[in-house]
Amino acid sequence: MADTIHCIKKTLRLMPVEAKMLAEKAEAVGMCEADYLRLLISQKPNDYPEIRKLLKNLINEINHIGTNVNQIVHNHNMEFYSKEDKERLFAYLRKLNLVVKEVVAEIGD
Repeated sequence: MADTIHCIKKTLRLMPVEAKMLAEKAEAVGMCEADYLRLLISQKPNDYPEIRKLLKNLINEINHIGTNVNQIVHNHNMEFYSKEDKERLFAYLRKLNLVVKEVVAEIGD
């Protein structure tokens, strides 16, 4: 089945140390060696499992913060808004900025 998609075969010669490194790196991301090499060739950052996980965590965190912000705005509209709510809103926004900075630091600019 894979040969119908990937129809060109290439022979690759590696030193034993290089072969071991390839096997370890592919196993670390849960891929076979051929898929890992294709990933390295394509260089699509969104394909990397680590980046997908970081982005998923970031989106979840933003959604949680958005829910809290919506509750604060709802309380404000109902005239239940207090100084503590305003401080809590700023704390959530600071947390959001920190999470975004962490992801940018891990992924790179």
